[in-house]
Amino acid sequence: SFAMNMYLFLYDLMQFCGHSWIFTNMIIRFMTFGRESLADTFHSIGFVMRLCQLLSVLEILHILIGIDKSRLLPRFLQITERIIVLFVVINSQEEVQGKYVVCVLFFLWNLLDVVRYTYNMLARMGIYYLPLTWLNFSLCIPLYPLSVLAKGFAICVSLPYFESFGTYSIKLPFPFTFSIYFPYILKMYLLVLFAGMCFIIRNLFSERTAHLGAGNTKNKRS
Repeated sequence: SFAMNMYLFLYDLMQFCGHSWIFTNMIIRFMTFGRESLADTFHSIGFVMRLCQLLSVLEILHILIGIDKSRLLPRFLQITERIIVLFVVINSQEEVQGKYVVCVLFFLWNLLDVVRYTYNMLARMGIYYLPLTWLNFSLCIPLYPLSVLAKGFAICVSLPYFESFGTYSIKLPFPFTFSIYFPYILKMYLLVLFAGMCFIIRNLFSERTAHLGAGNTKNKRS
């Protein structure tokens, strides 16, 4: 319906504005302060980044109620990967927030999202630019694996801090002998992360084939 389409357009617009602000801020800060800006990335843009990622959870709801025709599992995996790495790994360990990998990760995320939400906004209005369509369904194929590698590296960097500080590790008192050692959970999650990457990359290739294969007949300029 028109109302739902307008809602989705406004959602994409909000995400586009948020990620564009982050992306522009990162570039300007780097051009102004050079490498010194990298260590301060999280403190300067972390709030907006967390807000955008929390807002992205709505995309799962959009698929569940049927107003977005994307596949649920690949989108769910992509969103939960970011939520876990951003909120559980980076946000909880201040020592990790100043690492260069955080800047690399944010750059990759926002580059992908600026292109994706731009494409989505225009598609809501029935506007399809072939170069933008090609970029949207092609850029993610090399950049998504790079972002997964950055996520994995961020988790590995965080492990010594989780071990020394005991963050999220739980040891139940007597008479219980059960305990949760969170670094082990993160190590197991690394396996899930890379296994999920293979599944999502296959889905990205299928989406690219579906859209670009039929794109020559429906793409139009306005």
